[in-house]
Amino acid sequence: MLREVLKHIERRDRFLLTSHARPDGDAVGSALACCQILRSMGKEAEVVLRDGVPRVYRPLPFADRVVQCDRVNGEYEAAIILECDSIQRTRLEGLEERFLINIDHHLSGRPFAHVNWIDPQAVATAEMVYRLAREAGVKISPDVATCLYTAVLTDTGSFMFQGTNEHTFGLARELVLAGADPVRCARNIYFAHSTAKMRLLGAALSNLRREGPLALIWVTQEEMERCAAREEDCEGLVNYALAIHDVEVAAFFRELPDGRFRVSLRSKGARNVAAVAERFGGGGHQCASGCSLEGPLSAATARVLAELHITPSVQ
Repeated sequence: MLREVLKHIERRDRFLLTSHARPDGDAVGSALACCQILRSMGKEAEVVLRDGVPRVYRPLPFADRVVQCDRVNGEYEAAIILECDSIQRTRLEGLEERFLINIDHHLSGRPFAHVNWIDPQAVATAEMVYRLAREAGVKISPDVATCLYTAVLTDTGSFMFQGTNEHTFGLARELVLAGADPVRCARNIYFAHSTAKMRLLGAALSNLRREGPLALIWVTQEEMERCAAREEDCEGLVNYALAIHDVEVAAFFRELPDGRFRVSLRSKGARNVAAVAERFGGGGHQCASGCSLEGPLSAATARVLAELHITPSVQ
């Protein structure tokens, strides 16, 4: 399928690249890197993201060139959608009539495009982008290596998620040899949080609830506003609940303005949280996934507990 993707790229000259709304490190890093790889092949390419680049990823090379908008405009011959299981997840209008190329590594990946390259064995979508560059004969520049390394670093949970192996570190090694600075990449991600995020973390942890092997944390819309927090400040908070020594699964519930809850699920490996998220219309990795549920919080948590076959304690 890699050759099929490359064949369709070679046939066309103008490309739009995008990913899911509220993009994470793999979404941003893969899109930025893939865009530059296409340009190295003599193509015209542009990254368009509905929600733009989160603050923590703005130090990445080329991040300042990303277009933030709600609708796709322009005479693009194809759209490459990275790390996304549907057009709807991009929250971009105007993709429906385009020629679509889907590149994804999630277990929950779906063949929604004209060309679908889905490889759940890949450690991140960034790995697939790297393989695309190698197949096309494009030399990986230090800037592209930085984007790809950051994507791999974040999507493996700093090389902690299940599935991390010698192949993962082999890929990381190749990207470092190509010019990625692992210390700088890690510093930009893990030591550049906003004050608002730290306050939000305090609010979330003050709500900590245990149910056997599960740890729940949450923040309300009122707490978001009180902390002056943005949506991107919620990223990674669930990992603090997973850090408890006897917790196997962690869930973070973020109340949305309309009363629904966005749920982030994490596992240490014994439980497949992607299967849980898929039950509610979401998806992701076996150890990291997400979905949205109707409120109130008590109902949302009860549904997750039931799906995990955990009997709630008497409150």
